[in-house]
Amino acid sequence: MARAEHLGSGLLHQGCLPNPNQFIGVFAQNRPEWIISELACYTYSMVVVPLYDTLGADAIRFIINTGKTDISTVICDKIEKAQVLLDNVERKETPGLRRIILMDAFDPAQVEKSKNCGVHVQAMQEVEALGREHHRKPIPPAPDDLSIVCFTSGTTGNPKGVMLTHGNVVADFSGFLKVTDKVIFPNKDDCLISFLPLAHMFERLIESVVYCHGGRIGFYQGDIRLLSDDMKALRPTIFPVVPRLLNRMYDKIFSQANTPLKRWLLNFAAKRKGAEVSSGIIRSDSIWDKIFFSKIQASLGGRLRMIITGAAPTSPTVLGFLRAALGCQVYEAYGQTECTAGCTYTTPGDWTPGHVGAPLPCNLIKLVDVPEKNYFASKGEGEVCVKGPNVFKGYLKDPERTAETLDADGWLHTGDIGKWLPNGTLKIIDRKKHIFKLAQGEYISPEKIENIYIRSEPVAQLYVHGDSLQSCLVGIVVPDPEIMPDWAKKKGILGTYKDLCKNTELKKAILEDLVRLGKASGLHSFEQVKNIYIHNEMFSIQNGLLTPTLKAKRPELKEFFKQKIDQLYSSISM
Repeated sequence: MARAEHLGSGLLHQGCLPNPNQFIGVFAQNRPEWIISELACYTYSMVVVPLYDTLGADAIRFIINTGKTDISTVICDKIEKAQVLLDNVERKETPGLRRIILMDAFDPAQVEKSKNCGVHVQAMQEVEALGREHHRKPIPPAPDDLSIVCFTSGTTGNPKGVMLTHGNVVADFSGFLKVTDKVIFPNKDDCLISFLPLAHMFERLIESVVYCHGGRIGFYQGDIRLLSDDMKALRPTIFPVVPRLLNRMYDKIFSQANTPLKRWLLNFAAKRKGAEVSSGIIRSDSIWDKIFFSKIQASLGGRLRMIITGAAPTSPTVLGFLRAALGCQVYEAYGQTECTAGCTYTTPGDWTPGHVGAPLPCNLIKLVDVPEKNYFASKGEGEVCVKGPNVFKGYLKDPERTAETLDADGWLHTGDIGKWLPNGTLKIIDRKKHIFKLAQGEYISPEKIENIYIRSEPVAQLYVHGDSLQSCLVGIVVPDPEIMPDWAKKKGILGTYKDLCKNTELKKAILEDLVRLGKASGLHSFEQVKNIYIHNEMFSIQNGLLTPTLKAKRPELKEFFKQKIDQLYSSISM
């Protein structure tokens, strides 16, 4: 806290105002200085605005320059990010930016251009030293004061600035604690590994709970490819993750079990331990752990007692297997930035998969009719709506989009379709958006179909496409480079990954597997894809096909694959 007070005092000494109208940008990877910068702002009632690489240069310019935030000061980690900001100022795209504070050491010659464009670049240590000399008494915020503005990168349009107050954060934090405090939640011996972006509320909320209980946070090196090394060095007890990482973990475990016998034994061991989990026994010292799972547990540091996953649905198969194999408690949360982070959470002791838990005690949840998709609250299905002190106050300077999301009674309309299960938990089954009609009038929900097809063993990613001018669906499939070659080999199809992606026999085999899964899950014939294209490069944030939270950018995917989609349809009609 001393460093936070010094940094905050230094900001005030240089002209920042101690009130909720003062916005400070933070543009950095996960590291201690990120948290120090955040606490410096909160200590003096200022507002944090996280910036992050994957927003993209246009979005960063939009946030700084449109009058949305009036950011004049940005705290950066690296000189490269400062150069990006300085280039924008030099091109007169962000004229309001006046100060860049760098966490890393830098050579003054590297930022010579800053003098020409009127931006003062200084070291974080310099600002802290000023704060020590001119210390100001903390000016704490009120509950209704803005705490943070999180700009969410949607699949279309400019990012929206979610306004969260200190009261919102405390409410969500408290709801989370209430569910977990008597059973699992942290103590001074706990250690969390921080690698999910601090620019997102999910990571910061969980970290806050750990700090509150005297636990420790370890920050990864900054390269996700080295996360395994970081896990072994830090040996964390708490591991916040996203489903994509759990899927990769699951796939890697089974790819190493490279014979039918090894796979059978691995599944057998998981079923035996899974039976224990179902009866409430979570342990890592069984005979199955000693024979099969100890190496997997050691690869994650060997001390994990809790994994928390959120941001997207997790396959029940993956969740069930990892609960058994990792010998620790695996919790699933559901929510969005607009309700601070979470609104439902797995109830400790309920290890049944296929749902996102029960509502947190800080909020109400109701389901609302979506008649155009045949979902009705009277049947226990509908759009998930959230109300409570953790629900945001609106989008910054955007009343139109606020009114689309927050109704007059304060209910947040999430856009997700949920279903109440008999045990009182919520299952997310669909999305309200991203629906379209086929030429014959049937409504299609592509994300529902994708969530079924993604269970196909060789498939890593896919995009289902259709529109009102066509009578059927087509798909773009990206096979998993680690899994697909072995899967193809079992079907007698040989070749390198790139060659296999061009192989018509493989395409036919994958299409048959997708249709099989679709039938097993009750898809109608018109909901099944009739043709697919095999693409050999993953959709990613870098190539513009995924959002920073790893959701598909559907308009961009449609445009990117336009030619392939046209070819798929023309070959169907031939």
